Amino acid sequence: MDIVKLNIDNKPVVVEKGATLLEAAKSVGVDVPTLCHMKLHDMNYENNPGGCRVCVVEVEGRRNLAPACKTECTEGMNVNTHSLRVINARRTVMELILSDHPAECLTCVKNGKCELQTMAQNLGIREIPFEGEQSHYKEDRSPSIIREVDKCIMCRRCEMACNEIQTVGCLSAINRGFESVVAPAFEMDLEKSTCTYCGQCVAVCPTGALSEVDHTRKVLSTLVDPTKTVIVQTAPAVRAALGEEFGMDAGTLVTGKMTSALKKLGFDKVFDTDFAADLTIMEEGTELLGRLQKHLNGDKDVKLPILTSCCPGWVNFFESNFPDMLDVPSTAKSPQQMFGAVAKTYLADQMGIKREDMVVVSIMPCLAKKYEAQRPEFAVDNNPDVDFSLSTRELAQMIKGANINFEDLTDEDFDNPMGESTGAGVIFANTGGVIEAAARTAYEVHTKKKLEKVEFESLRGFEGIRSATVDFDGLPIKIGIAHGLGNARKLLEDVQAGKSEFHAIEIMACPGGCIGGGGQPYHHGDTSILKKRAAAIYREDEGKEIRKSHENPFIVKLYEEFLGEPCGDLSHKLLHTHYFDKKKKVEINND
Repeated sequence: MDIVKLNIDNKPVVVEKGATLLEAAKSVGVDVPTLCHMKLHDMNYENNPGGCRVCVVEVEGRRNLAPACKTECTEGMNVNTHSLRVINARRTVMELILSDHPAECLTCVKNGKCELQTMAQNLGIREIPFEGEQSHYKEDRSPSIIREVDKCIMCRRCEMACNEIQTVGCLSAINRGFESVVAPAFEMDLEKSTCTYCGQCVAVCPTGALSEVDHTRKVLSTLVDPTKTVIVQTAPAVRAALGEEFGMDAGTLVTGKMTSALKKLGFDKVFDTDFAADLTIMEEGTELLGRLQKHLNGDKDVKLPILTSCCPGWVNFFESNFPDMLDVPSTAKSPQQMFGAVAKTYLADQMGIKREDMVVVSIMPCLAKKYEAQRPEFAVDNNPDVDFSLSTRELAQMIKGANINFEDLTDEDFDNPMGESTGAGVIFANTGGVIEAAARTAYEVHTKKKLEKVEFESLRGFEGIRSATVDFDGLPIKIGIAHGLGNARKLLEDVQAGKSEFHAIEIMACPGGCIGGGGQPYHHGDTSILKKRAAAIYREDEGKEIRKSHENPFIVKLYEEFLGEPCGDLSHKLLHTHYFDKKKKVEINND
């Protein structure tokens, strides 16, 4: 290995040849500020246009200041990262950026979490000496994401997330000079583009240029409406991340405190989406075994591999990019939508409530869930199965707004009957978790034998694409797993070309799965935070008394009293869906 020795702020540094000054500085604990640079460690993704110039440093013997993110280390370099010349240059750069930025910090959704705001504060900027024309663009409001492009600083992180990680290709830099901006082609609205609403652009944006559609006011209004019964469901990934919004360490499980906070906010019942995850396994697992049995019996028309369908960002992606394969994914609805369908039929009847008088709220790590809840096929007479979907960040905002001291809350349990869940339901939050949960049940249903070790370690991990073979007592089931839509594209292209040997494939749109969803607390590219959240989810699974979906007593009761059997007539009507060629919809919208 070739190495380079240099000095940074009088500290000796040894790095591999090819390392940048930014990397070298970080290796010895020297903070060099950046705006446009972002690196997702362990995923080999890096945004590094070198455009903001906030990271300039002084290199001895060099006439101009050097951008640390673009300058390679050379032998014997002497670097000063915080000289007066450097500080003045950074201040000037920041003042120029701020001169074309709206002064709306108090009302901005990113207030207190804006990287531009933090950097301006750290540099002590109190006035803007430059005056000139300011950019003005129309606001773009989709069902899930809001674009306020006046706040864009052209860091192009969203472009990296959309094009490199997700390969959606919705966002890119257009126009030139002062008119340049990151936007969909021809500056069309997100709703008319190929956007999947995965929210990864929102997750990496350093300012308020990209944010989620906020439904907290509407939810608060329903909570004070005496004519409405308002129930809430919480996704498994939320419990492993919500604590971060209150200063807790990443990976802190706050299941009980979260339930307590929701009850204090005034929800009539607090349920667990994990219950609906267990229900999803019953339906999706039955569908998988049904297709496998037909395949083994020589049916040439059976569609394999079966693709999981829990993730709406992924569903949007294949509807837009692979419309010729709409009959390949499972027809099972996502847990969010299964919960809503059962709540407004079975539960409403149990509680003696009319469908239209029940309001179902979801707390989700995902921004695509907002769009999913509004899809017309998930409604009865224009009454949606799920009325509002809030992000983890929105829930934290509601808790803070209600002056609830989250850390001091005592743990409370979910309500029943739709609050009881298994370990299989909770691991839906992690990449590989859905297919592992399905394997736990499918194994026992197929073999009629008890599965002693429920952990399928071969299905776990953080690689973008993984494969494993699970032995169902002599029947080898080949499984593929992908997280991140760019990785999903690779597996789908193999399926499309007839090259895939998998029987089942799990796909999640976001890095790490739901734990890295676009509505989770911002992790700023630090993938170690995602791994800590994932570890917390597996801890909760291990602590569950019941760890297989088909053993959930309330799921068993639901089928006995109401649904009948998995993939039966009623369950198919309530819990399954169909897909659309979104390319045609985009073409119609843009005509």
